Amino acid sequence: MYIHIGEDLNVRAKDVISILDKESVNSSSLIEEFLKRHEGNLINLSKNPFKSIVITSDKVYLSPLASGTLKRRSSQMNIQDF
Repeated sequence: MYIHIGEDLNVRAKDVISILDKESVNSSSLIEEFLKRHEGNLINLSKNPFKSIVITSDKVYLSPLASGTLKRRSSQMNIQDF
């Protein structure tokens, strides 16, 4: 299954490692350092300031969608799987 994370981009749900809220990123120096180290694999999907970070097995996405929205979409997908 796939999760739409913004700007017509879908990622495989099984490749998603973490979805982080922007507020948690702003308050954590570890996340900022992580983003700097993965700058080559960082893809900004947001034309405006991003709302969440989606970390997959090979890329890091800055998404215009809120982490709650992404969580809800992944939950709906799991329900439909049954």
